[in-house]
Amino acid sequence: MGLHTYFQSLNDLERIIRCPGKFKFEEHSVSAHSWKVVQYAKTLADIEEQHGVQIDWKKLYEITSSHDYGEIFIGDIKTPVKHFSLELRAMLQQVEEGMVAHFIAEHIPEDLKPIFRRQLREGKDDSVEGRILEVADKLDQVYEAFSELKRGNTEKEFVTMYRQALVKIKQIRLHGVDYFLERILPDLVSEGTQCPIDLRQITDEALAM
Repeated sequence: MGLHTYFQSLNDLERIIRCPGKFKFEEHSVSAHSWKVVQYAKTLADIEEQHGVQIDWKKLYEITSSHDYGEIFIGDIKTPVKHFSLELRAMLQQVEEGMVAHFIAEHIPEDLKPIFRRQLREGKDDSVEGRILEVADKLDQVYEAFSELKRGNTEKEFVTMYRQALVKIKQIRLHGVDYFLERILPDLVSEGTQCPIDLRQITDEALAM
């Protein structure tokens, strides 16, 4: 019981594989994804600060490092399924948040409950930290999909993942998004000439949407 249960549960994130059911050259766990999201977010926040934006670093690290903890209870649901409709997305979020709340109520000591409720909440919102989390999460989808496509994996799932992530990133208002689109994405696309699909065309189509 108590924090032992929470600490022990973190091992489960290492065993939950992202994008289940599809052939992949390289498996990615939810735990590895969370670590990468923190790294993307840290860099994006640095770019925002360079433009005079104030960052709540404590909040940023809390929401990025814990943003997928709820997948311990429901697993990783593929993005096209999760976002099939607003109703389905809302229901899945309700279930996930309910199970996290139940876990906190059952296992976390009373004096720490308010902290865990804050840290394990849904962090994607219109605050600068929430937008950074959203972009960082989508950036990892871009790079996971790109890694597979570059190796010759022609599963349509990864084309869809890549395209949808770019569409979402482009819609978010951040200096870091401008930096990614103008100074990082061109390098990625240039490297993607080795892909068996036309990555440049897919990228242009996504950015035109």
